[in-house]
Amino acid sequence: MPTYISLVQFTDKGIQAAKETTQRVTDWAAKVKSMGVNIKDMYWTLGHYDQVCIFEAPNDETAASVLLAADMLGNIRTQTMRAFTSSEMKTILEKAP
Repeated sequence: MPTYISLVQFTDKGIQAAKETTQRVTDWAAKVKSMGVNIKDMYWTLGHYDQVCIFEAPNDETAASVLLAADMLGNIRTQTMRAFTSSEMKTILEKAP
């Protein structure tokens, strides 16, 4: 299943409700599980980004859908990257001309 890494920043609304952030993640993980999305790890971080989320989704469309829905709630903004394992990268490199 494809893996994604999201860099997350709190919005003004999100930082005002920061004490609820762990519960929001728990609730969100339960909600998106029915779509085949698995939140593997969530880290709260110092620096430019407030969280780093590592998750799996069945495909890019599903990943985009759950990310847009999360952003639309107004607590966060995300920047997401598709991540590849070593074996996936080997397959990609084998296809390179």
